[in-house]
Amino acid sequence: MTLQEGTPGEPPETSALPAVHESWLPREHALYRPRHGGRQLTALIAGVVFFAAPLAAYAVGVRAAEIENRPLVELPTPADGWGLFTGMPQWAVDHLVFREAAVRAADGISRGLFAEPRGRGGPPVELPGPIAPPPGRQRAPDGDGAGPSDMTESLILAESSEVIEGKNGWLYLGYDVEGKCRPYRDLDQSIDALQELRRVVEASGRELVILIAPDKSTVVPENLPDRYPDLDCARQATDEFWARVPAETGALDLRSALRRPAVGEGDPAYYRMDTHWTDEGALAALRAVAQRIEPGSPDGWVIDRDGAAVHTPDLAVMQGRPTEEDGMRYRLRPDGDLDRTGPRIHRFDEPVRIAGEPTPGMIAEPVALLGDSFMVSTSRYLPAVFADLSLINYTAAQSDRAAMLDMLADGDVIVVQSVERLIAGGVTPFLDPGVVADIGAALAARPRP
Repeated sequence: MTLQEGTPGEPPETSALPAVHESWLPREHALYRPRHGGRQLTALIAGVVFFAAPLAAYAVGVRAAEIENRPLVELPTPADGWGLFTGMPQWAVDHLVFREAAVRAADGISRGLFAEPRGRGGPPVELPGPIAPPPGRQRAPDGDGAGPSDMTESLILAESSEVIEGKNGWLYLGYDVEGKCRPYRDLDQSIDALQELRRVVEASGRELVILIAPDKSTVVPENLPDRYPDLDCARQATDEFWARVPAETGALDLRSALRRPAVGEGDPAYYRMDTHWTDEGALAALRAVAQRIEPGSPDGWVIDRDGAAVHTPDLAVMQGRPTEEDGMRYRLRPDGDLDRTGPRIHRFDEPVRIAGEPTPGMIAEPVALLGDSFMVSTSRYLPAVFADLSLINYTAAQSDRAAMLDMLADGDVIVVQSVERLIAGGVTPFLDPGVVADIGAALAARPRP
């Protein structure tokens, strides 16, 4: 084969590609392609609808709602470093304005078409690899922390959006299982962190109370499904957790008090379709805390019913099937006479101060409390138990650590509360060695006699 005349080694000019866009060629030309074929046009329309519909809904006031057991992820900023890029997908997912309707539709299709709930369940299946550490962090090696906590609640909780469908209409959070079988820190590391936290708090002349909200699957295991991935692993981890953590860290063990609370009808103190404890559970927890701080102080409490109340359980919402669940509210009279209960506090990302004149049955000394979403149902009873209390969500360790440390330094007693699954999973911020070190330094700078 010989090349036609031209630049050596180049194909002849007649074989060169046209100098114009292929859509501008005559239709008879072999290389002609329409600018927008039928499939291209369909894809273009779908793309416009996908991006324009949420923007149009946002413009008329529609906003994304919290449908999982956590706040929506905040928009990452350049100050987050690589977190600006790694955190953007979760932010985009959280802030889709039609997300709740999409979850509901997916659940309806799964049940109606395939006769099974959305998500995992039924016979065991192989799960993916270990839960990845939050962006920008590595798994803590051998008890050595990875530096100050940089985790928001939506990331540190790493709570699975899976819902476990149990027996008799009971629902459980998937992370009750996953967190124990794929921990971010192992149990030894978490126990070491709690022991160090106790050491630095008590070295400053203060008292520390560790309040662990047991998982619903721990208190009401009889309604778990007979088969579920890693269920045996989680049961073994649960047994080890409660055999070691209270004994080795001095944490309160509320399991018996929550299985048959003193207040109410004697039913377990957890909602059937919510992952949190009921008001009966909240009162049992506060009684244990008050008894630990000042033995005998709850002996004169009078608790009576204040009427039924309904709420929307979080696990049902996470399934895309929001409904209502009944509960009971109470009045707490610490001195047996004056009702000191207050309204619920739904947000405590910043320090919230509760102060009042102490009466018999109340804790009079200043208390600083780090807690999570279990404190929402508990908050209405805090004014009846503590005459001087400051409360903040422990995620402030990342969002406003200075405010958290200053609040802790104001307390004579420090209460740290977290849920079992997060301590077992090693992701609660006050298990981070950097956070514990900062707490110790702040308290040492303002010691108590």
